[in-house]
Amino acid sequence: MATFQGFPKETAKFLRGLTKNNEKAWFDTHRADYQENYVAPALAFVAAIGPRLQTFAPGVAFEPKVNGSLFRINRDVRFSKDKRPYKNHVDLWFWHGDKRGWNSPGFFFRLLPDRLILGAGMHRFEKQQLDAFRAAVVDARAGKALAKTVAELRAAGAYDIGGATRKTVPRGFDAAHPRAEYLLHDGLFAAFETEDTAIAETPGFVDFCTGHFKAMWPISKWLLKEVAEKA
Repeated sequence: MATFQGFPKETAKFLRGLTKNNEKAWFDTHRADYQENYVAPALAFVAAIGPRLQTFAPGVAFEPKVNGSLFRINRDVRFSKDKRPYKNHVDLWFWHGDKRGWNSPGFFFRLLPDRLILGAGMHRFEKQQLDAFRAAVVDARAGKALAKTVAELRAAGAYDIGGATRKTVPRGFDAAHPRAEYLLHDGLFAAFETEDTAIAETPGFVDFCTGHFKAMWPISKWLLKEVAEKA
């Protein structure tokens, strides 16, 4: 596997073309571009950043292969009204635990032609995880630790906190609780987003992403301790 030197300019060109021509005939014609400018640099990036993540997030797993850390470009359209067959972005996932999946905290990465999104945490809790999360929110020790972590990330100015999907606190919980805002969550994650994607074309992109993932790691660390290990 080649050493990561940045995503080539052709990656964004391929994604822009796919956005305009999201159909099998176009994709088949540009399959060589897909392999050279999408798959190859993405896998090189995974191989480069994976060990970096493990230096501060022990136990995080990565696999530099399609259907490993690199999601398939094909969309699952079975239950979607949107029948476009392909994603117009690069999706990567670095997870905690023995099995690749969304049922544990991790780091996510999405590169579009004109936008980069990085994040850490869990997009949606399973039932037992949601119960554990809510119990942790109202627990004096765990809840205060969560509030402190979120406050520090917000103070940094670069990160948003996501996962709040409810309009009211769940039944049985106090809407006036000092941490009631977290009871509106069905998931919890920190995210960084920028439209300046030029950095992705440089070898320094690994350092850039590592820095943001490290800054957001406390969210995943809290989730591992208070949710994943107790659900």
